[in-house]
Amino acid sequence: MSIPNTYNATAVEEKWYDYWIKNDYFHSTPNDKEPYTIVIPPPNVTGVLHMGHMLNNTIQDVLIRRARLRGYNACWVPGTDHASIATEAKVVAKLKSEGINKEDLTRDEFLKHAWEWTDKHGGIILDQLKKLGASCDWERTKFTMDTDLSEAVTKVFVDLYKKGDIYRGYRMVNWDPEAKTTLSDEEVIFEEKQGNFYHINYKIEGSEEVVTIATTRPETLLGDTAICINPNDERYSHLKGKSVIVPIANRVIPIIEDEYVDIEFGTGCLKITPAHDQNDKLIGEKHGLEVIDILNDDATLNENGLHYNGKDRFVVRKEITKELEELGALVKVEQHMHKVGTSERTKAVIEPKISAQWFLRMEDMVKPALDAVLKDEEIKLYPKRYDNTYRHWLENIRDWNISRQLWWGHQIPAFFYADGVEDFVVATSLEEALPLAKEKSGNNALTVADLKQDEDALDTWFSSWLWPISVFDGINHPENEEINYYYPTNDLVTGPDIIFFWVARMVFAGYEFRQEKPFSNVYFTGIVRDKQRRKMSKSLGNSPDPIELMQQYGADGVRVGLLLSAAAGNDLMFDEDLCAQGRNFTNKIWNAFKLIKGWEISETEIQPEASKIAIDWYKAKFQKTLAEVDANFEVYRLSDSLMSIYKLVWEDFCAWFLEMIKPTYGTPMDAVTFKEVITILEDNLRILHPFMPHLTEEIWQLISDRTPDEALVIASYPKSVAYNNGIIKGFEVASEVISGVRTIRKDKNISFKETIDLAVLNNNNTSKDFDAVITKMCNIADLSYVDTSVDGALSFRVQANEYFVPMAGAIDIEAEVAKLNEELKYTEGFLKSVQKKLSNERFVNNAPEQVIASERKKEADALSKIETIKASLSSLV
Repeated sequence: MSIPNTYNATAVEEKWYDYWIKNDYFHSTPNDKEPYTIVIPPPNVTGVLHMGHMLNNTIQDVLIRRARLRGYNACWVPGTDHASIATEAKVVAKLKSEGINKEDLTRDEFLKHAWEWTDKHGGIILDQLKKLGASCDWERTKFTMDTDLSEAVTKVFVDLYKKGDIYRGYRMVNWDPEAKTTLSDEEVIFEEKQGNFYHINYKIEGSEEVVTIATTRPETLLGDTAICINPNDERYSHLKGKSVIVPIANRVIPIIEDEYVDIEFGTGCLKITPAHDQNDKLIGEKHGLEVIDILNDDATLNENGLHYNGKDRFVVRKEITKELEELGALVKVEQHMHKVGTSERTKAVIEPKISAQWFLRMEDMVKPALDAVLKDEEIKLYPKRYDNTYRHWLENIRDWNISRQLWWGHQIPAFFYADGVEDFVVATSLEEALPLAKEKSGNNALTVADLKQDEDALDTWFSSWLWPISVFDGINHPENEEINYYYPTNDLVTGPDIIFFWVARMVFAGYEFRQEKPFSNVYFTGIVRDKQRRKMSKSLGNSPDPIELMQQYGADGVRVGLLLSAAAGNDLMFDEDLCAQGRNFTNKIWNAFKLIKGWEISETEIQPEASKIAIDWYKAKFQKTLAEVDANFEVYRLSDSLMSIYKLVWEDFCAWFLEMIKPTYGTPMDAVTFKEVITILEDNLRILHPFMPHLTEEIWQLISDRTPDEALVIASYPKSVAYNNGIIKGFEVASEVISGVRTIRKDKNISFKETIDLAVLNNNNTSKDFDAVITKMCNIADLSYVDTSVDGALSFRVQANEYFVPMAGAIDIEAEVAKLNEELKYTEGFLKSVQKKLSNERFVNNAPEQVIASERKKEADALSKIETIKASLSSLV
């Protein structure tokens, strides 16, 4: 079989991925094997592949391919999330570019555009994952708006409502004026920003006296309904029971008392604006204050904003400051650093807003999820430090605001039959709602036409929290074969930024709807950052295009580059050089394979002793590495697993083993050794396959003709067996001896073709098992053991043993002695300077510990070198 000189990653990757798909290797159905299941964190339907996806999905693919090789029924379920806010924003922007406003469309007209957009763009990221080599069961691809998944969402909503866990109420919510929807607390990012403190005078009604308040949002004074003082604040005791006049609005509002006010903060007086601050709302309810909402949904001021009606809040902030100044009401403006809530999706500054919303009670749902991770350890988080993050979120949880003022998403299954706040029923369909509405209203004349479904959609996470259950139809058909076989799933790989959004909520859902965990292990990847430690993003322009990286370095090269630098759970400092390193590793393996396939094989040639010991050593080293690899997989240290394999293949296999068994130039290799080499190569490919699937499959198929049933993707993982650690330690000594001899050859310009002798003063009684290997790799004519030092020889030490290479006739003895004397003089001088430092008490007492340790090491190294030089001199003189 012809083997190309160079490895063509693009052609190979396309060829084998098509082959895997054609032969259905990734598809899973329930059988008698033990399942191993992963559900993909569904990327947004709006998304394209970025470096975070690359890392996350490479890790998932490594886990699923390894499980497949280990004999599990491996099932990796792919899919996408409808991403309400992000997708609706994309569709609205597209329509706007075509001169169409969302407000001019009916819901059905808008949804038609949204589905057209989704159908066109929704599969892009999944196709890109295929180029990475992702071995998902593509026949199982799910979308959170699929009919069966939508039915599951509706069913869950109705069931939770009937149990009293879902309720509708007026609450202060986080309002995103860009997306024009409410957000949960977890979707608000608080950023430290430079702002201003505006000190404003309010006149006391009926006098010329004023009271000063400080606010960061002067525009909201138009919605003020009280001024609040602390009843214990003696500075303002004379104001009790009085009223003030709101500047500009000229409304009279009361001065109220509440111990909530911090006497030490600001001026000790608070303006109370119940419609636009959570704490103000609570005080307003307590004191029965009027609620005046001054903002429209897009954060422009409404008619309550008087002459600022229709203007943006931030424009008004500047203009109202100027007006207050002109009125003489503005005392001063101070710069002030404070935290500002912004929308995770749109980056708009959030407005607190009182609104009728749907909520899910969390208090009881949290308890089993807390116990599962922190008490019973049914679910394990990796790295474990995320236990604390998980605990913090769950112990400080509030009811989940699940409604969104969007059209793209799962419409809330609540149906209003009249205009009252409580005039609704909850049902899975309009037809089911009608008899419920008749019963609740007492109006049997109601018709379907009288019912109107709630316009709001559910929070995106309200569908994705069901993902591990709903992808196997476990909500609609809770006892079906697939959910009972694949659930709970095994591993979840995701980012720590959605530990609450998604991970914790899936745990809630698992115990709520199936009374068991959704997965056993959660591995949190780090964030992919650039060399300057900045998070990679399109806006910063520091994120390379993953597709271009794969075109340049090959998918396997990029996978290796990512994983070598992805220490468990820590941020990844991405450097494109890592991908080049991955490509170099690919080429190294390819060239090693070409070397092996280029050897001539003889059935009559006798196996050399060097080859026997080399094979025994490598098999032991392989088993030791396999144990390390498996141990690291157990704790999700995939980077360490890959590094162990990398070193095994690059150093032990390519640099040492192949050299140890390589036939002498012009002679064939014995068939026994060759057969062992192929077996060893195949074992290397098996453990490498999860990390470098395309390259390993290519070499596997080139080793010999394979049927589809013999493909590497479904081969068996190597079995762990006991190994001889003594032979591994023996090679460590032998490799140092070989390096020592090679150093002498290099220093004395002795050609490798020229044989030399080697004498061993075996003070350590080291094993002689590797003598044949040393003889071959050093081209030694005679390897002998001696009782005393050898005269006229250069020497070096390995452990307690001395090794002598006789130099008679090979070098100029006089010149060598002169050179060694010069080196001895220099080293003794260096030692003297180091010892002088170490004898200086002031230096030793004041220098850092690591500096002292470094100097002591220099001293020890110099003493050892002097001893070696003197030994060489005595043998030459």
